[in-house]
Amino acid sequence: MRLRNLFVVLASLMALMSCKSEYEMLLNSNDADAKYEAAFRYFNEKKYSRAASLFESLSVLTNGTERDDTVRYYWGLSKDRFKDYYTAETNFDQFITSYPRSPFASEATFLRLDCLYRQTLRYELDQTPTYKAINEISAYILDYPETDRMQECRDMLVELNNRLDQKAYESAKLYYKMEDYLASRIAFKNVLKDDAENIFREDILYYIAMSSYKYAHESVQSKQKERYLSFVDDYLNFVGELPESRYRKELDVVYQRAQKALGRHGVTDVDEEMSERDFAKERRKLLKEAKKAETSEK
Repeated sequence: MRLRNLFVVLASLMALMSCKSEYEMLLNSNDADAKYEAAFRYFNEKKYSRAASLFESLSVLTNGTERDDTVRYYWGLSKDRFKDYYTAETNFDQFITSYPRSPFASEATFLRLDCLYRQTLRYELDQTPTYKAINEISAYILDYPETDRMQECRDMLVELNNRLDQKAYESAKLYYKMEDYLASRIAFKNVLKDDAENIFREDILYYIAMSSYKYAHESVQSKQKERYLSFVDDYLNFVGELPESRYRKELDVVYQRAQKALGRHGVTDVDEEMSERDFAKERRKLLKEAKKAETSEK
C-alpha cells in the first residue's frame, strides 16, 4: 500500500516537472505559433501569470505583424486578470498610443481607467492616485459620451469623490478630537468652501456649531460674548438647513446654554424667531465694541 502511494506521488511530481519544463521550453522558444497557442491556452485556463510571461516574450516575435496588437492587448489583459494593475495600466497606455485603430483600443482604454481606479488607496493614505483616476475618467466621459461603459465610469467617480469627501472630513475632525476648536471650525468651514456638496455635510455643520460653542465656552470672559454669538449664527444656519437632523436635539440643549451665557453678558435672549436684521445689528454692535476695546488697549 505504501509502495503504491509512493508511485502516485512520484507520478504527480513527474507530471508537474514535465508541465513546468514545457512552459519553460515555450518561454525560451522562437516558435511564435506554438507560443501563441500556449499563451491563449494558459489564459483560458486562468493561469494569468504564465500567460502574461508568454505574451510578453511573444511580443518580440510578433512585432510589426498582424498579430502584434492582439498579443500586446492580451499581455495587458493577463496582467489585469492577475491583479498586477500597475503593469497592466502601463501596458494598456502604451497599447492605446501604438494601436489607436485596433479593435481592442476601446476596451483597452476603459481597462486602463479601471486599473487606475484599482490603484487608488483608502482615504487615510495619499490620494494622489485618486485625483489622477478622477481626472482620467472624467476626460474619458467627455471624449466618449456614447460609451456603453458610462454607468461604470459614473460609479467609479462617485466612489472616488466620496473617498475625497471622507478624507477632507476626517482631516478636519482631527482638530476637534485634539480639542483645538478654533482650528476645527475653520477646517470644517474650509471643507464646505471647497465642496459644498460633501456627503458629510450634515456632520460638518454639526461640528462647526459645536466647535463654535466649545471655543466660546473655553474663552476668557472678555471674548465670550462675541464667540457665543458666533455659535448662535452657526446654530441658526444649522437648524435653518436641517431642522429634522439627528443632531437637532443635542444642539438645542447647547443653544439654551449659550442663551444663558449671553444673558450674563447683557445680551437679550436670542431665539429662533430673532430676525436676521436684529441678529446682524447685535453682531455689528459687538464688533464695534471689540474694535474699541482693542484700540484702548493699544
